[in-house]
Amino acid sequence: MATKTHKKIKYSKTELEEFKTLIQQKLEKAYAEYEVFKGNISGDDDHGTNDTSPTFKVLEEGSEVLSKEENAQLAVRQRKFIQHLENALLRIENGSYGICRVTGNLISKQRLRAVPHATLSIDAKKAQ
Repeated sequence: MATKTHKKIKYSKTELEEFKTLIQQKLEKAYAEYEVFKGNISGDDDHGTNDTSPTFKVLEEGSEVLSKEENAQLAVRQRKFIQHLENALLRIENGSYGICRVTGNLISKQRLRAVPHATLSIDAKKAQ
């Protein structure tokens, strides 16, 4: 008669609390960075160049356009990251956190510590 090996299919409450704390810390930092990007886009930080020479102003305006575009892209990317982290918190609340959406197996703790919003195990990610 074959014996079944019992595989862990969920993380414990203690483990989930550890991940929740990690995600909340990352969210705090992500929101702060997002606000910086938004401030750079809106020009809230003019670096004190309002009264400098016209030549410098022309050069700065050219780089400002590029900088605003870059900051806009970074802000969009950061907002997406924030959404992923918020979704991870929801998965913790509904009990599906840490479970690979392809294989149904637990995602390794090591992977979740590195990428706490991961929804795929390493094997599933490699197969993509």
